[in-house]
Amino acid sequence: MEQKIKKVVLAYSGGLDTSIIIPWLKEHYDNCEVIAVSGDVGQSTELEGLEEKALKTGASKLYVENLQKEFIEDYIYPTMKAGAKYEGKYLLGTSFARPVIAKRIVEIAKKEGADAICHGCTGKGNDQVRFELTIKAFAPEMKIIAPWRIWDIKSRDEEIDYAEAHNIPLKITRETNYSKDKNLWHLSHEGLDLEDPANEPDYDKICELGVSPWKAPDEPTYVTIHFEKGIPTAIDGVAMDSVSLIAKLNEIGGKNGVGLCDMVENRLVGMKSRGVYETPGGTILYEAHELLESICLDKATQHYKQMIALKYGEMVYDGQWFTPLREALDAFVDKTQETVTGDVKLKIYKGNVMNAGITSPNSLYSEEIATFGEDEVYNQMDSQGFINLFGLPIKVKAMLEAKKLK
Repeated sequence: MEQKIKKVVLAYSGGLDTSIIIPWLKEHYDNCEVIAVSGDVGQSTELEGLEEKALKTGASKLYVENLQKEFIEDYIYPTMKAGAKYEGKYLLGTSFARPVIAKRIVEIAKKEGADAICHGCTGKGNDQVRFELTIKAFAPEMKIIAPWRIWDIKSRDEEIDYAEAHNIPLKITRETNYSKDKNLWHLSHEGLDLEDPANEPDYDKICELGVSPWKAPDEPTYVTIHFEKGIPTAIDGVAMDSVSLIAKLNEIGGKNGVGLCDMVENRLVGMKSRGVYETPGGTILYEAHELLESICLDKATQHYKQMIALKYGEMVYDGQWFTPLREALDAFVDKTQETVTGDVKLKIYKGNVMNAGITSPNSLYSEEIATFGEDEVYNQMDSQGFINLFGLPIKVKAMLEAKKLK
């Protein structure tokens, strides 16, 4: 193994993987200097005591970078405006948190004159791709160290053994050792009993961002979200900054059991993986945004946008954030959002998010035209000629087939 590495910048969460990586790096790279970097994307209490822990386990310093506003406005909102989901369900909470963190890590690595960047992603997961594609985008010559691909440790149990042998304090036990990722947008749970898709998740035990739907209040909650060009700017008439707005929607969604997602997804590396996600505020926001688009976008634009949402979601999931295509898709999405301004009122009840009224100054909905009552703006006889032309290919085909049978 190379011994020329003198200074390494480590993507540090203080979790199991990165906690043992600090001493491991020093053991295997000739007591190199390890600088830990934690990107604050809303992990909350997970950041408490991090500096003491990093220094105690061998890091020379710890950067804790507040990336919350950038995370929401430059990553979450563009993805939400695109309507992007992965495989129709996953709201990409871990996926778009990785590029914002990795970008800042590269900036610090350059500032510190580091020889390498290290991450604790496993060789089975998607995060290794998301981190490394970002590093390649901003520091193409930087050496990347991925311990999971080269060390002798083969499981999370063996990681715990290593931590105990090196007196590294852990917040988890072998019994509660779910693999989790938490940020402003979501909380994911993987591993243990969830590895078998036949097992029902114990939501009453798992849920941390809110309650299960059956424990939610028996009365509905109403909330009105205002959008300006696709961006949420106010809740119930109160203007809010992006961080406060997401926090408020998480609170509303969490207490009403909104945003639980149990899915088996197709990882980029080829295997299937089962995960349980909590995305309370995000689920509300996606529904509100889609409802507002339903009255503000014309049919052709709306349908085409739904097609590119599929590609956008795959690109975010696959770590292809810093690519020309993602930027080009953003340009298209931003154009579609020019008229997406208005208010969406929602009725939230026991895990459900329901439409309770949409208004927009740019609404394309005309009650005068759509009415089932009498009107003077739509000539129903016009539909006859339209149907004759629209159905002409079907009619011609049927006539030809009838001739062949004679």
